[in-house]
Amino acid sequence: MQRRSFLEMAGALSAGASGAAAAPAGVPKYFLLEQYFLKNGTQGARIAAYLQAGPLEAARRLKIPGPLAVLEALVAPHMPQVACVTAFTSLEEMNEMRKKRAGDEKFQAALAEWEKGEEAPYEHYSEVLLEAAAYQPPLIQDLMYREQPRVFELRVYHSPTERQLKLLHERFAGPEIQIFHRCGIRPVLYSSTLIGPQKPNLVYLTPFDNLAAREKAWAAFGADPEWVKVRSESIAKGGQISSVSQISLYKAAAYSPLR
Repeated sequence: MQRRSFLEMAGALSAGASGAAAAPAGVPKYFLLEQYFLKNGTQGARIAAYLQAGPLEAARRLKIPGPLAVLEALVAPHMPQVACVTAFTSLEEMNEMRKKRAGDEKFQAALAEWEKGEEAPYEHYSEVLLEAAAYQPPLIQDLMYREQPRVFELRVYHSPTERQLKLLHERFAGPEIQIFHRCGIRPVLYSSTLIGPQKPNLVYLTPFDNLAAREKAWAAFGADPEWVKVRSESIAKGGQISSVSQISLYKAAAYSPLR
């Protein structure tokens, strides 16, 4: 989807959502997931230069949202790949960010620098608008940053129907997150796709100190007696409420705010 048409759709949604209650302080209501699909060569260095001089620098200077996380793919359907996650308290805030970037000379200069030359800056890219789940936690600062960049796991669980997606969210909001935490799995983002592919779904992003910590945590989760019971009860109630899973692994870029 082209960038302009996506943001026009978001703007139309924001006009209809103006009467919605404001998200609690520190709890995002929406996330924009941007995935840039690259090829080996110069594109990786070029996008790193652009993201630092463009979106991240504009966020600091203009006091607007910028990428919360910049992630480089370790294992994903397309590699190399860079993914960016930006958090918003409202769709109006996302629209305002777009307007300020469009009218800012420094941001536009960074964009022009990224796009100049004979080789395209990427092969293609996608944008997905995610709506935060009701149980989305605040972005707690002590979970945000590490001196040593972490590994991030992005999971997309597709549900066969909206009814079963509701049951999946209920399971997460009930016992599943508690079991996660006990096993060392602490996602920083819980959401569902509002505009984008693979709907209906549940999308969540989890940091781990390293790949070994990830393997240990998921092994503990799979063997947890309460989880075995909860999963069986869930299937008995709603069938296979998560029918297809897509898992991608990333490492935080050295300049990522969340790392």
